[in-house]
Amino acid sequence: MKPKILTTIQDYSWSQFGADALAGVTVALVALPLSIAIAIASGAPPAAGLVTAMVAGFLISALGGSRVQIGGPTGAFIVVVYAVIHEHGYDGLLLATLIAGLILLIAGLLRAGRLIRHVPEAVIEGFTLGIAVVIAVSQLKDLAGMTGPALPADFLPKLEGLWAMRQSIDPVSVARGVGAVAAILVLRRVAPRIPWLVLVVVLASIATALGFAPVETVSARYGALPDALPMPSLPNVSAELLIALFPSALTIAFLSGIESLLSAIVADRMIGGAHRSNAELIAQGAANIASPLFGGLPATGAIARTATNVNAGGRTPVAGMVHALVVLLALLVAAPLADALALPALAALLIVTAWTMSEPHRWPERLRLPKADLALLIGTAALTVLADLTVAIAVGTMIGLALRLSRGEIEAPRWHTPFRWGGDKREK
Repeated sequence: MKPKILTTIQDYSWSQFGADALAGVTVALVALPLSIAIAIASGAPPAAGLVTAMVAGFLISALGGSRVQIGGPTGAFIVVVYAVIHEHGYDGLLLATLIAGLILLIAGLLRAGRLIRHVPEAVIEGFTLGIAVVIAVSQLKDLAGMTGPALPADFLPKLEGLWAMRQSIDPVSVARGVGAVAAILVLRRVAPRIPWLVLVVVLASIATALGFAPVETVSARYGALPDALPMPSLPNVSAELLIALFPSALTIAFLSGIESLLSAIVADRMIGGAHRSNAELIAQGAANIASPLFGGLPATGAIARTATNVNAGGRTPVAGMVHALVVLLALLVAAPLADALALPALAALLIVTAWTMSEPHRWPERLRLPKADLALLIGTAALTVLADLTVAIAVGTMIGLALRLSRGEIEAPRWHTPFRWGGDKREK
């Protein structure tokens, strides 16, 4: 359970600090627009995403069991966060996140890190596919510049809401958003090491700011971002609310544990290291306790940002801590620039993120799975989209474990660890 920073700091050098600092700045540039986009898609204030990247990102690096893990808000939480806010308001989300943090902290202290590996991979892939579909559909409103009431949390009513506001489609927003999606997908194949996700969003926003086919921006819809970190405070608590929020808190804790350990495994294979799973759960717990105190969202290890960190030269937790401090600095001195981000471009960013999460290049491999596993994957995805993520995880895990026991498989299988940040690059 010992944090990796206590190990890496023993032979730390100025040259390593230089590499970590450069990597931290690089990751921060990716995290800034992505954190805002995730917050907006979740139905939260844009600043909540930045607060999560700062507070949770710093703690995940400082206390975690991975040398290079980068923490913050991720697309995996959008579905459950949107549903909690829709049903219980933003205070309900803050309380659910705090409870999830306590669950993760207890799980880490009880050394439950390796138990998560028993969750069937078909279930993980299924709910990831389902989340990707819901994220993509939820972004169609902003991508097309449609106006109307907030979309419902449930998928089919969401489709009905989009159809009802189809007359308000803005052709300029559609062109800007679809153009951004196409530009990101094409350019990152041509030059995959360049952060096109960030550059395309920035260029589209600059075009809007200069008056070239203007579209709606972050500040136009949500007002100016704050230029300081909010003071910590406790959310409202009641016994009735605690009971109502507990299933959502369990889902948040589960997702945080799964995503952080997947990300840590990816990082291990990239740098030839070995993470400490229980320290990682403790760090996730601390981060998800602290983030809502400052008004932030649920957090976990982010596979794409972790990979960006490694590729940029980060090799110790200092890089993740620098990333969090750079996001804070950006909030303090450059909030007006973030205000000018174009909403169709941010929607495009999340649609590309959803496409990457779904790993479309893996469908030939998935179709070769045993019929029962493929049915479990598709069934979990369908439940995630049409019913509820909590139900999908619970039902899928029970069925998956029953399948494994029926085959006499006692040992937890090795998880597939995707490179979800882009392209078709695969593990070697």
